[in-house]
Amino acid sequence: MREISISELKRMEGGSFLLIDIRNADNVRYGMISGAVHIPEAELMENAVQYARELPLGRTLIVYCQRGIRSTAVSEALADCGRESASLAGGYLAWLREESSETDREQERLEKAEDSIRKKFHKQLFSRFAKACKEYRLIEDGDRIAVCISGGKDSMLMAKLFQELQRHRKVSFDLLFLVMDPGYNSDNRRLLEYNAKILGIPITVFESTIFDAVDTVDKNPCYLCARMRRGYLYSKAKELGCNKIALGHHYDDVIETILMGMLQGGQVQTMMPKLHSTHFEGMELIRPLYLVREEDICKWRDWNGLQFLQCACHFTDTCTTCHEDGTTSSKRLETKKLIAALKESNPQVEANIFKSVSNVNLSTVIAYKKDGVRHHFLDEY
Repeated sequence: MREISISELKRMEGGSFLLIDIRNADNVRYGMISGAVHIPEAELMENAVQYARELPLGRTLIVYCQRGIRSTAVSEALADCGRESASLAGGYLAWLREESSETDREQERLEKAEDSIRKKFHKQLFSRFAKACKEYRLIEDGDRIAVCISGGKDSMLMAKLFQELQRHRKVSFDLLFLVMDPGYNSDNRRLLEYNAKILGIPITVFESTIFDAVDTVDKNPCYLCARMRRGYLYSKAKELGCNKIALGHHYDDVIETILMGMLQGGQVQTMMPKLHSTHFEGMELIRPLYLVREEDICKWRDWNGLQFLQCACHFTDTCTTCHEDGTTSSKRLETKKLIAALKESNPQVEANIFKSVSNVNLSTVIAYKKDGVRHHFLDEY
């Protein structure tokens, strides 16, 4: 089995190799190595002979997964079919680590990222961010907002949009860029800190042991992790004098939540743009990316050549999630695919799902709950 390092890859001439990303679609939407083609592992293994014949001849096929483990078997399969191939040592995470070590263009990258928000992506990103803040009254004079940064593309962009909004000085508010380290490995922690540095985000980091706590949980560990994270963030934000925490959920998260509630939970509900905290008096949660599309966030990320964390927890930080076999795919990914399929025949399906929870006719609803009290149509029939 041949393995190639990141440094060797960078020394090769561009036309002499072809990078093949075999991770699943959920991994890939968080970023790929520039110039790579995406062929899921299962598909490539099943049709290795065909791909060996059809992929550009005369090029070394360099296969990568998340950590450089699953790619070895795929590389060997292509070699058995007569193609010169290799596995990328360390996989995608090793490439990210190498990229984050290059510091010579930091100021240039910061200026480009901010300029793209003001110009190229102003309508798609900043205008929708500002509209959500105004329409749902998310920010008020005197607020001190903890902008909660997980290290992913959504929260990092949210931080930059908050900085841009503060420049306009229409509302007087303070910002604290809060990062909770729930137990990241050293590579992920380094990547998060590097991205904050090159994007000019002055982060405040505190640590917890959430990953260790949920490691032993068999049922719904992701749900438990999310609930614990929020509690820790509320507590730390309040301790630091904040009255609001801001999370990076976007438009696509909202419509997926609506559909998941119906299909998986048997209920009609949505992800609200703001909420009063139940357990932390005087605290609110706001979602200023509420009207921003994930597709546009990805375009901003790719335009600026940025690479962010995905989940990075103990459940998704290994190559066991580098394949798409139906058992590791999340319910949210399934819902994404369903919406994409529906959109093919109805381009308005996403907007209609979003509008549906703002256009509820209670006279046509059999039952509903308000403040924990169940109301049935027969009560007033």
